[in-house]
Amino acid sequence: MTFQELEAICSQKNGVVAEFPFGEDTLVFKVMGKMFLLVDVPDAVSMNVKIEPERNAELQSEFPCVKPGYHMNKQHWATIPLEECLSDAFLREIIDNSYNLVISKLKKAQQIELQMLSKS
Repeated sequence: MTFQELEAICSQKNGVVAEFPFGEDTLVFKVMGKMFLLVDVPDAVSMNVKIEPERNAELQSEFPCVKPGYHMNKQHWATIPLEECLSDAFLREIIDNSYNLVISKLKKAQQIELQMLSKS
């Protein structure tokens, strides 16, 4: 997956904002102010995604290229290469799961606000 494909996938999602809160080298995708994906630019060789701890452990066991989240909580984040061991379809699924996981943890009012964004 290229950086442009990753950016397009994330940007299409409802309520997503891309910003550089950690400096010009790390692009962060957020939904309702909560991070769900980070990627280094301009290299974009890997991404950090939020992931459920059990699934994170499974992926790390199954795919040696999946590592604990670099500079992140190692249980809840994984660092995954964009062009090494996983198909683009699987990477899209991981991105979708990260986005949905963050949404599921939002307060009810934020979830309603997010739903309203999609209707406007």
